[in-house]
Amino acid sequence: MPALILVADDDPVQRRLLEAQIRRFGHDAIMVEGGEAALARLRQQNAPRIDLILLDLVMPDLDGMGVLEAMRREAIDCPVIVQTAHGSIDTVISAMRAGAADFVVKPVGPERLLVSIRNALRRDALEGEIRTLSRTTPMRPGFRDLALASPLMERVARLGERAAKSGIPVLLEGEPGTGKEVVARAIQAASDRRGKPFVTVNCGAIPPDLVESVLFGHEKGAFTGATEKHTGKFLDAHGGTLFLDEIGELPLDAQVKLLRALQEGEIDPVGGRRPVKVDFRLISATNANLLELVRQGRFREDLYYRLNVFPIALPPLRQRREEIPTLAQRFLARFAAEEGRRIDTISHEAIACLSRYEWPGNVRQLENAIFRAVVLADGAELTMAEFPQLAAQTDGFDIVIPPLPAIRATQAPTIKVETERTEPGTINLVDERGDLRTLTQLEEDAIRFALSFCRGQISDMARKLGIGRSTLYRRMKDLGIAEADAPSATLHNEAA
Repeated sequence: MPALILVADDDPVQRRLLEAQIRRFGHDAIMVEGGEAALARLRQQNAPRIDLILLDLVMPDLDGMGVLEAMRREAIDCPVIVQTAHGSIDTVISAMRAGAADFVVKPVGPERLLVSIRNALRRDALEGEIRTLSRTTPMRPGFRDLALASPLMERVARLGERAAKSGIPVLLEGEPGTGKEVVARAIQAASDRRGKPFVTVNCGAIPPDLVESVLFGHEKGAFTGATEKHTGKFLDAHGGTLFLDEIGELPLDAQVKLLRALQEGEIDPVGGRRPVKVDFRLISATNANLLELVRQGRFREDLYYRLNVFPIALPPLRQRREEIPTLAQRFLARFAAEEGRRIDTISHEAIACLSRYEWPGNVRQLENAIFRAVVLADGAELTMAEFPQLAAQTDGFDIVIPPLPAIRATQAPTIKVETERTEPGTINLVDERGDLRTLTQLEEDAIRFALSFCRGQISDMARKLGIGRSTLYRRMKDLGIAEADAPSATLHNEAA
């Protein structure tokens, strides 16, 4: 079905070229000369609906940024592709933040324009389906979405529902992968802050020198590289919930400011002149023993007691095996739909194996195992053939290795993600629990291998890795890799 595309551009030659290309793609086009005319057409009540806007950023009456701002202010819901003659990264970022779906640089080629239009229309169609489902499907309390087959998780749900009725700080404790963020979202969904922002921050993933800026924001020019104002996660969560995962990794300096935010309800942006009031509900999570961190001096005692007001302990999956069949079936339904596969059930033998496995990675590992099985499956049922790694580590189950599908010679080589691979020159992308390894771990493996492969010649290493020598030296220092780690007989003194 052809789409109706509105083109706003003050250049008549550019308008004619764009109109010809759009009609060649099979769509209809409406041409206007400026931003005011574009807004006037969008505001018409009885006119045909505009499916997409191709918007020039530089126009004499009202520029593209002004149109985007007016659309956001008036809640005009229509995808926008912006076009610019300059293509500066700052301009593009500003337009995307203002709501643009994509951008093209003048003069845009037909192939690039076609891809951009197709992607924008598909995204709008998908968002329309989501909006329709949201209107027709009643919201359910979040705790009904949890698997509550075990008494331990029933207790977690009861505590979470009580916590949701107030704004009390909640501390979720449990091993990695037990579902702490899922419980945090359920608390939000059952509270009076449902529908408000839910902002997640992994405190262990933020570089120490950027923690305060990421959490509390900064003013323009507050430090080198601060080219524009940044609001920070606390203000992003204003009116809603802030979920701080791995709270034990928070640096001591940031802990002081977090304590003030909890006590006073205000934050101090980096470089700001005065505190900023903020309304948020805090839910924190940890897989570490915070009390032990307090004893070691790595966590403030006053902040610990401020956070540990309403602790909820999430049991590991091995202590709630009754939930494994339900969780596995839910993951199967989700991944089968995402992958477009007709897989309906899991065999009784496979369910028995999943229920007896220890699951050191908890629910996240189970989720990854089902995902892998869905990709490997050939039939309409998951069997033991799709879980050979789990069978090898579970007593009473035989290892079944399914035959690999034939690979045509014209196919590009694929990357196998396996934890057992030990051939020289390979790097495992997942750890022994089945979780993805961090980029830092992969980088360390790559540099150590290059150090051995290049026999300690730093210049050769830098050239093959595609980075500068100074950068390589700095990364080796950060990762604790010394030149002496290379074979001693082949080291070269490059300074000579």
